[in-house]
Amino acid sequence: MFRRFLCALAIAVLSTTTLFANEWKVFHGPKGDNKSPDTGLLKKWNEGGPKLLWKIDSIGFGYSGVTVADGRIYTAGNVGDLSMVFCLDMNGKEIWKKDNGPAHLAERTYPGTRGTPTIDGDVVYDVSALGQVTCYNAKTGDKIWSRNLLKEYDAPQPRWILGHSVVIEGEHLITLVGGEKPLGAALNKKTGETVLEYPQATGNAQTTGYMTPYLFDFEETRVLCLMSNGTVEGYDAKTAKKLFTIPWRNRTGTNVTAPIYREGHLFLSSGYGYGSEGYKLTKNADSTITAEKLWHTEPFDNHHHGLILVGDYVYGTSSRGNWFAVNFLTGEIGYTARPVAEQTAVHYADGLIYCLTQDSGTVILWDPKPNEFVEISRFVLPEGSGKAWAHPVVIGGRLYLRHAENLYCYDVKGE
Repeated sequence: MFRRFLCALAIAVLSTTTLFANEWKVFHGPKGDNKSPDTGLLKKWNEGGPKLLWKIDSIGFGYSGVTVADGRIYTAGNVGDLSMVFCLDMNGKEIWKKDNGPAHLAERTYPGTRGTPTIDGDVVYDVSALGQVTCYNAKTGDKIWSRNLLKEYDAPQPRWILGHSVVIEGEHLITLVGGEKPLGAALNKKTGETVLEYPQATGNAQTTGYMTPYLFDFEETRVLCLMSNGTVEGYDAKTAKKLFTIPWRNRTGTNVTAPIYREGHLFLSSGYGYGSEGYKLTKNADSTITAEKLWHTEPFDNHHHGLILVGDYVYGTSSRGNWFAVNFLTGEIGYTARPVAEQTAVHYADGLIYCLTQDSGTVILWDPKPNEFVEISRFVLPEGSGKAWAHPVVIGGRLYLRHAENLYCYDVKGE
């Protein structure tokens, strides 16, 4: 009897572990590092790519990625003049779709959704390109609460319209607001009421940046990083006390790429020729933090396609379409390559980097070596108009790729 009990308990634990391993609840994952927990994946693809499980073209137009939990897939896209959130089953069939207010439609600033829905238990949250933050019942799509903080605070839209996803921190939902207004706010995730306001950006910053809020632990402090159009701001996530400010402004005031934190150091990168920088963090007696710049390298200026830290090197592409390996601590360039002369969105799973280029829709499997570029496989998505800006996701042995109104699901489980 006791052995049967232990066996049943082991099966339950294994099933629960597998369930959580197959979930991707927030843009760039729970640690914000864009690394999938998947293992046992294909190490090479056939010439035409891995097996296509399904493809749909009914999720509206946009640049949103996907999140996955409890056997459901969530994404967003423009449908007519509305920003829509979609819930799909694991075969790509629609379960529900609900609007999140008016869509961003202006041609000069790339119409379409940006943010990726965020899953938390039995609810899902979405922030539209125009600032509508809405909480939905994850199973039915019923709206629980909805607010537009940009309107409430009379905060200006950034040049390219909001581009972030919300994150959940304990009982709070964290979202961006403005530059001269509170740069961000923590809301009660159940009611939507404002709990904390993260103070305005420093200096001449006027709008928010486009980066999804980034959290890390440093010397017993939970640090929240937010970007304005001219700074990187660090706060105590629990109290909203400002801890540090790093001047961070490229020639267009377009800050998108999230920092990478490791062992008291921050790696930053920004596009339009600005480059990358490394900072050492030191905690002061008053609990504020000093951010000391250690190095600057101009050639590696990641635009908005993301970075991957593997070992001591950061991998990604520059705004001119060069592919880089850069030392995290020193800024030394391990190599520069140009397998496709395009910027590429990146994602990491089982030791390899999955890439989707923005113009041709080329999908590349990249082996991250610090001193040489190693391409393993590639194929091209068959359809899609405009820029492919959604970041790839690998979860549950599946590769999800978004291009415009198309969502592709590939089988990448190893044999």
